[in-house]
Amino acid sequence: MQTHQDMNQDQPLIIAGKAYRSRLLVGSGKYRDLEETRAATEASGAEIITVAIRRVNIGQDPNAPNLLDVVPPSKYTILPNTAGCYTAKDAVYTLQLARELLNGHKLVKLEVLGDQKTLFPNMPETLKAAETLVKDGFDVMVYCSDDPIQARMLEEIGCVAVMPLASLIGSGMGILNPWNLSLIIEQSKVPVLVDAGVGTASDAAIAMELGCDGVLMNTAIAGARDPIRMARAMMLAVEAGRDAYLAGRIPKKFAASPSSPMEGRAT
Repeated sequence: MQTHQDMNQDQPLIIAGKAYRSRLLVGSGKYRDLEETRAATEASGAEIITVAIRRVNIGQDPNAPNLLDVVPPSKYTILPNTAGCYTAKDAVYTLQLARELLNGHKLVKLEVLGDQKTLFPNMPETLKAAETLVKDGFDVMVYCSDDPIQARMLEEIGCVAVMPLASLIGSGMGILNPWNLSLIIEQSKVPVLVDAGVGTASDAAIAMELGCDGVLMNTAIAGARDPIRMARAMMLAVEAGRDAYLAGRIPKKFAASPSSPMEGRAT
C-alpha cells in the first residue's frame, strides 16, 4: 500500500543527467584543516563538493596534502571551479587542467570575476568562457548575476545549471533581490541554484522556499564558530525550505483568519 510519504516523495535534483538526493552543495575551502573539511562535509549531507583548482591541491603537488584523501571522488561528485579567474581565457585553461587531473571529468563550475573588491561576476567574460567550454564538451554550472536575461543567455548556450548570486561572495548578506531570483526560476528549464551570499540557515531556507533547486555555500559553513554544527543546520534548512515550497504556503493578506473558525461551533 502506498503511504502519504511515498506519494509526496520529492524528485531528486538532476544535473547533467545525474540524480542527487541532497540539494545542498558545499565548498571545500577556508576550513582550519582537512579533518575539519571532512567532518563538515559529512555533516552537510552534500554530494557535490566544489574545489578551487587554483587554491586547493587535488594532485597538482604530489608532496602536499591532497583534498581528495578526505573527500574522495568515489563518495562525492567533485566540482572543480575557477575561483580567482578574471578572464575567460584563464577560466577555460583552469578547467581544462582540472579535466586532466580528474581523468576526463566533465562537470565543472564556471565563475569569471569582475574585480577583487566585489567578486561580482564579469558577465561578458562569463558568457565567452561558457560558450567555449560547452563546445569543448564540458557540463557547465555557472555563477552569474541575478539578471534574468543573462541567465537565459547562459541556458541557451548550453549550461546545465545557472547559479545566480544572492549577494556578494562571502558577505553573509542573504538574498537581497528575491524578485529577480523568482524571475530566473520561472523561466529556467535547467536547475537554478543560489550561489554566494548565504550567511545562515534561514537564508538557505528562503532560497529553497522561493523555488530554487539547490544552494551552494562555503563561507557560511567554514566561517562559522562551529562549522560542523552549521553544516548540519544548513542541511536541515535546505530540506525544510524545499518541503515548504512543495507544500505551498498560505497567501499573505491584510486580514486575520482564526485557527478555529466560528462556523459549525457547538453552542
